[in-house]
Amino acid sequence: MSTKRFEKGLGRGEGVCGVHHDYLKSLEQGNIPQARYDGLEMMRLVDLRGMNITRSSAPSFVPRVSVGVSEVEAVVSGLLAEVKREGSAALIRQAKDFDGVADVRLSVTEKDIRAAAKKLDRGTKNALLESIRRVRAASEDSLPAASRTEYHTGGSVATRYVPVDRAGVYIPGGKAVYPSSVVMNVVAAQAAGVKDIVLVSPAQDQCEGQIHPSILAAADLLGVTEVYAMGGAGAIAALAYGVAEIGLEPVDVITGPGNQYVAEAKRQVKGIVGIDSEAGPTEIGIIADDTAHPEFVAADLLSQAEHDELASVVLITTSHELASRVEHALTRRLSATKHHERAGVALMGEQSGVILVDSLEHLYLMANAYAPEHLSVMMENPEDVLPHIRHAGAIFIGPYTPVSAGDYAAGSNHVLPTDGSARFSSGLSPLSFLRSQQVIDYDKAALAQIRDAVVTLANAEDLPAHGEAIEARFSDTTEQPTES
Repeated sequence: MSTKRFEKGLGRGEGVCGVHHDYLKSLEQGNIPQARYDGLEMMRLVDLRGMNITRSSAPSFVPRVSVGVSEVEAVVSGLLAEVKREGSAALIRQAKDFDGVADVRLSVTEKDIRAAAKKLDRGTKNALLESIRRVRAASEDSLPAASRTEYHTGGSVATRYVPVDRAGVYIPGGKAVYPSSVVMNVVAAQAAGVKDIVLVSPAQDQCEGQIHPSILAAADLLGVTEVYAMGGAGAIAALAYGVAEIGLEPVDVITGPGNQYVAEAKRQVKGIVGIDSEAGPTEIGIIADDTAHPEFVAADLLSQAEHDELASVVLITTSHELASRVEHALTRRLSATKHHERAGVALMGEQSGVILVDSLEHLYLMANAYAPEHLSVMMENPEDVLPHIRHAGAIFIGPYTPVSAGDYAAGSNHVLPTDGSARFSSGLSPLSFLRSQQVIDYDKAALAQIRDAVVTLANAEDLPAHGEAIEARFSDTTEQPTES
């Protein structure tokens, strides 16, 4: 399968978006499957009642997409190499191949950014400003405090947090546009104190080969002036390696969501640059008991299913009655919602399902094994549930904290780890752009207090020069530096 065909077939999560594997086969055969609105058969039921679920066995029951990982890795590796080798020529070719834009202008001028901002309608502008205000407040409050430890025998160790010099933020575009992702990425970087922020987003054929104007307008509201029209794995390569002929210098950290190609590209350039997390196709997990409102559960599942055919939507519950009522609510809501086709594919995909368990213990085991991007807790006394949840990108508590609120204006950040990586990764925050540095300060008297310990440990590790570096400071024969 060619590089061009494979990425275009599964898409960037933009334009011709990523799809379920069976859905892709149907497309290749010229058949477009229709979402089935057939009640209890809409979402796959994973009935684990009566089973002995353990921490080690739970992950095997979690619905996951089975797109060919090795093929994605190979495709992305080729796209990265093209950009590293050919620079802007590769980016222009990829824009034509994957975005259908024949004459892309990679560099976006400040004039274009300001023009887009002037056309932004007042309602959207006010909503973005409210989102900026809330996200900035939460981001600034999350900044870590510097510390200093002073030992009674002398010497000190201070910890400070220093922002990276330059950050690149990736904003998806195409099937949906995400000015809200501009807010999430840029505000977190600004709160950390990053001076240079570069924004990249795919060129849009329907926008005359330019980035969607709402994304440019959001950039203007936040004072971002270095913007490039590029998307997918190629954009990640451009940020990591730089593209000299268009004035794009390499960045230190790359953040932002995307599809499996963007996530894989970030994975492959990690080590050359830092990344926030592997934020791929969206996920929602809802843990619910029989007190949950089925309409709320269905509405929230559908809100994330509309993103992409590869979106993962999972309900974990102890109540068979709730599961049945949610299915009926989904049937009605799906047929009425605008993006019912791609939402239906997501709901019926192998990566989605209703997991039915016997006990709260098993419910917690399955929730932690899923480790979703978004975890919604719709249970009686949800605060009591929190101590049992360890793995999730973000947690939404109670019936009036829908995931959609976090997507836009709750103040939390919506760039979150996916595909189980919440087990070891965090969501985007100022910490994604900060490095902790320790500053050690000892004088001679303080060093004397640890002299024997350092020399002893150095000799124990057969690294005598380490100890000699200590002893040199206490030797009578050591010449003191003279002032000129």
